[in-house]
Amino acid sequence: MKKALSAVLAVLLLFTLTACSQEVAESPGNAGDGKTSIDELSLQDSETIYQDDDEDSIVTMYLTVSQGNAADNTNHTWSDVNDHSVYYYEELGIDRYRVEGILQVGDENGPVSGMFGYGEFAPNCTVQIRGKTSSRSPQKSYKISINSNEGYWRGQRTIALNKHVYDSTRFRNKLSYDLLKTIPGAFSARTQFVHLYVRDLTEGNAEAAFKDYGLYTQVEQINKTYLRNHGLDENGQLYKANMFEFLRDEDAIKETSAPSYDLTAFEQVLEIKGNDDHSKLIAMLEDLNNYSIPIETTFEKYFDEENYFTWLAFQILTGNTDTTSQNFYLYSPQNGSKWYFLSWDNDGAWQYEENILYDGEASGYHYNQGISNYWGSILHQRVLKSDTYRQMLTDKIEELQKVITKERVAEMVETYSAITAPYLSSLPDQMYAPNTMEEYEKILELIPNEMDHQYSLYKTSLESPMPFFLGIPEQTSEGTMFSWDASYDFDDEEIRYTFEVAEDYLFQNVISTQKDLLVPQAYTEELPPGQYFYRVTAVNESGMTQTAMETYESIEGVKYYGVVCFYIQLDGSVVWAS
Repeated sequence: MKKALSAVLAVLLLFTLTACSQEVAESPGNAGDGKTSIDELSLQDSETIYQDDDEDSIVTMYLTVSQGNAADNTNHTWSDVNDHSVYYYEELGIDRYRVEGILQVGDENGPVSGMFGYGEFAPNCTVQIRGKTSSRSPQKSYKISINSNEGYWRGQRTIALNKHVYDSTRFRNKLSYDLLKTIPGAFSARTQFVHLYVRDLTEGNAEAAFKDYGLYTQVEQINKTYLRNHGLDENGQLYKANMFEFLRDEDAIKETSAPSYDLTAFEQVLEIKGNDDHSKLIAMLEDLNNYSIPIETTFEKYFDEENYFTWLAFQILTGNTDTTSQNFYLYSPQNGSKWYFLSWDNDGAWQYEENILYDGEASGYHYNQGISNYWGSILHQRVLKSDTYRQMLTDKIEELQKVITKERVAEMVETYSAITAPYLSSLPDQMYAPNTMEEYEKILELIPNEMDHQYSLYKTSLESPMPFFLGIPEQTSEGTMFSWDASYDFDDEEIRYTFEVAEDYLFQNVISTQKDLLVPQAYTEELPPGQYFYRVTAVNESGMTQTAMETYESIEGVKYYGVVCFYIQLDGSVVWAS
C-alpha cells in the first residue's frame, strides 16, 4: 500500500514539476531567469540627445550647387530642381532632380574654420526638393544628403531644411518638437533655425555670388541614423505613413518575398525607412482588422499604452489634425512586437483660430475636431469605442495640460517670434509671407489659447455622434438613391439624420430636404443631368450634431465640411467630384 502511495506521489510530483517548467518557459523572460522581455518595456526617447540644443539660436549655412553626372541624377541645373513640384515627378514616374553641392556652416560673414565643410572645394553632398503640397510654392524646402565619406553634421547625414511656407509664424513645427522632447512617452526630433545662402554654379557662372534664401527650420530626419542617435534599434521596422488608416490592404501591404510584391504600391501606403521584413506589420494589421479579437487583446499586444495615448493626446491638444493617415512614423524594435508612434510634420498645429480669422475656414463644429478627426482610422476607431481607453485619453490630455501650460507656450512664442519676425519682414521671406505683420502679431496672441480651444472641442466630440462617409448616389427605378454609413454614439443614443440635396454648395437652391431619418438612406425623384451637392447631418438624442467626413472646397478656398459635389451625366451615370 505504501509502495502504491509512493508511486502516486511520484507521478503527482513529476506532473507538478512539468507544469512548472512549462509555465516558466512561457514566461516573458523565456528562461525563468527573471529577465524582462522587450515588449514589457515602455521605450523612451533619449534625454541626452537634446542636452546641447540652443532653441533660440540660428545656424548659418552656405550651399554651393553645381551639376554632377547622369548616373547620380545630378546632371541638372538649380532651376531644374526648383521649377517643379513633387507632382511633376509623380506624373512622369521619374526620380526628383538633384544637383551636387558643397555644404558649409559658418556665420553671417561666411564659412567658419572648424565648422562642417570649411575649406571644401569638391562637392560633399547632393540636394533635391522635399515636401509634397508645399513643393508647389515658389519657396522650396530642401533635402541635403551628405556623402558617405564626408562625415556628419550633428550626427546626421540627411539635412531636412523646411521653409514651412503655409505657416504664418514659421515656427509651429519647432514649437511642437521642442515641447515633445520634454514629455515622457513621446518621441521628438532635434530642430534648428537655419539662415540659408545658396550660390548657383549650375549655369556655368563661376562668378556667381551667394544669394540669401531666408529662414528655414532644420528638422532631424527620422531614419536609421535617428534610431541609433535616440537609443533605439536601428535594425527595427520603421515606416512613414503616406496614406495609412491601419487597413489590412492586402493589395499593397505584402511580404517582400510575395511574387506580386510591388514596392511602389507599398510605399503609397507606408514608406519603408527601416527593416523590410513586413511580417510583424502584417500580423498586427490582420489582428487589428479581425473584429473577433477584442481590441484590448490586440492593443495590449501591439501598442505601448503610454506612447499611444501621449501621441494622440498631443495631436488633439495642439490641433494637429492632418495626422489621421499621414504625418507620423511607426517604429518597432526588431525583436519586439509593439509599435510606437513618432510625430512628424507639426506645422499644421496651433492654428485653428488663425484659420477661422484669415484662411476662410468655416467655423462651427465639424468632423475633424477632437476624437471625430480620427474616426476614419481602424486603430483609433476601435480603441476609442472602449470606455476605458477613452478615459485614458482624457486623463492623458488633462495631464499634458498641466505640463504644457499657457504661460509656457506664451514664453516660447515670444522667444521664437523674436527670431522669425525679422525674416518675415524682410526679403526674401517677406515676398511670400502669407500675412501682414499686423496680422502676424495678432496670430501670436492666439497661439497660447489654442489648447483651451482644442480641449473644448475634444469634450464636445465625446458627446457628439461620430462622423461617417457618404456614398455615391445611384439612379434606380425608384428615383435617385442616396446612402451613407451609419454614425456611432458613445452613449448609445438614438441617431437621426437630416438629408439635403441642392444645386449649390451653400444650399440656397435646395431640391430636397428629409429630416428625422432613422435609416442611413434617402430617395429623391430622378435627378436630371447637372451638378449637385448633398450633405447629411447626424443628430443624437441630446441634440449634438455631426457632419460626414467629406469636404468641399470652393473656388475661393473656403472649406465646407460634410458637403460633396457630384454630377449626373447625360447618360444617367454619376460622377463623384469630391
